[in-house]
Amino acid sequence: MFVIVRHGNTFETGDQPRRIGAPTDLPLTGQGIEQARALGSHFADMGWQFSRVLVSPLKRTRQTAGEILSTQANAPEQESAAFLREIDHGPDEDQPEEVVLARIGEDALRAWETGAVPPTGWSVDREGRIAAWRDLFEDADPGEATLLVTSNGAARFALMAAQGLSDAASTRPSLKLPTGGYGVIGYSDLGQLQLVAWGVRP
Repeated sequence: MFVIVRHGNTFETGDQPRRIGAPTDLPLTGQGIEQARALGSHFADMGWQFSRVLVSPLKRTRQTAGEILSTQANAPEQESAAFLREIDHGPDEDQPEEVVLARIGEDALRAWETGAVPPTGWSVDREGRIAAWRDLFEDADPGEATLLVTSNGAARFALMAAQGLSDAASTRPSLKLPTGGYGVIGYSDLGQLQLVAWGVRP
């Protein structure tokens, strides 16, 4: 089982949200820390014990993972994984959403949110990320639970790494995970990867 978490909030209530990617290493806000703690409590209540934890190198994901792991007995060490690092929004980095939309247009944003097709100017490495997720899935022990803590732009590529996952993703209105939310990828009775949940927030 793979539990894919998006970090908690990095903007305070009342702040204007902006497109924040790899170049901008923001910490969690107080609310973001509470979201991370809620995830940890939720996973503990579910009885999920993680054997491996992969995180983006960014502060907000490492903080989120730390709060989650604080609820686990004999928690594994965090492993930094470059493919989980948030994307670089290029000219749209640190810009309000209305400014981003004015530059790229609604069609480009829709293609990103529903099909993980990056707008012009964003640095993403789409195929490399998909290949990294595919390698992770192929090498994993189906009997173990892996926690992955990442960002919204990076998480969606998990859903592009196998046909069954992309088929399930195509029926969703968006590939986004909410801040402090998670998705679960598991295995069918036939051993095929399947999307169990996406966009859950405790």
